[in-house]
Amino acid sequence: MARIRLDHIRHAYSPDLARVGNYALREVDHAFEDGGAYALLGPSGCGKTTLLNIISGLLTPSEGHVRFDDTDVTLLSPEARNIAQVFQFPVIYDTMTVRENLAFPLKNRKVAKDEIKRRVDDMLVRIGLEAKADRKAQGLTADEKQKISLGRGLVRPDVNAILFDEPLTVIDPHMKWQLRSQLKELHRQFKMTMVYVTHDQTEALTFADKVVVMYDGEVVQIGTPEELFERPKHTFVGYFIGSPGMNVLSCEVDGTDALVSGVRIALPGGARPMGSAKKTELGIRPEFVQIVPRGQGMPVAITRVEDIGSERIVRADFQGQKLVSVVKEGASLPSEVDVVFEPQALNLYADSWLVEGRAA
Repeated sequence: MARIRLDHIRHAYSPDLARVGNYALREVDHAFEDGGAYALLGPSGCGKTTLLNIISGLLTPSEGHVRFDDTDVTLLSPEARNIAQVFQFPVIYDTMTVRENLAFPLKNRKVAKDEIKRRVDDMLVRIGLEAKADRKAQGLTADEKQKISLGRGLVRPDVNAILFDEPLTVIDPHMKWQLRSQLKELHRQFKMTMVYVTHDQTEALTFADKVVVMYDGEVVQIGTPEELFERPKHTFVGYFIGSPGMNVLSCEVDGTDALVSGVRIALPGGARPMGSAKKTELGIRPEFVQIVPRGQGMPVAITRVEDIGSERIVRADFQGQKLVSVVKEGASLPSEVDVVFEPQALNLYADSWLVEGRAA
């Protein structure tokens, strides 16, 4: 296992693109701590897989260095880095049995036969395939094949990290939760450094201790699921994390207040240093937008109500801007209502970035 240090990494897919500043991956300067579980989360094309391939050695970055502990591995091959990688589609040997697939990386490393048997038998139990140990892999389901891919990484005693590139893409929806839970349990047992690429926030938030949110080739926030929900540092994080995402309202700042089309909303913590921001916005999660009777808050016009079972999503017009609130099933919704924002849940953004300094 290793601490993975990304030292001012940038990447363009050709020198010409680099010369004009067209980087697929903008500067990343971050460390994945030894034994941590991380998720790289973001939409397609944001740079997740590029970053993962730089960590694994499949790509050499245009700029910067990759270090495992104190060793610079930037120019080393994936094999020399002792990396295990699990891809979207299971990469296994169909003509081998489950047991032979798990033993293969150990045989390549000249591990003693008795040690191979001990490790493989243990791994078969951990991934729940001991009953199918001597079956050919070609007859297994997609989720069983992906378990073999995972087991081949975990069975190795020398692996520095396991990298996952959207490993549940081909798995049936009803099996995804089971595999995510199993993967989380295996991480707790083995304490290996794991980096998991996904565009699915549920996968990221249920697997990772720290989530690395990426947007347009850069890392916009790294934090726990709670931090990403409660304190998005970029409006994209607020929009991408949560269902529905954070409300983002265009506003002006007047001293200690935000003005949304003339409606004055007090900012927790008082005035903020705004600098020369071209755009200011107020962010609040739908869960912290309370629906109250008319006359007790700020007036809105309800445009649609969506019943999703235990909750209802209320969509409304607030001073010409879209606003969403989440209310409990059965809550009264008269035709004319106001809204109240929970003060400590308000976040102010300048040019899409959180303005620090609000009250804790």
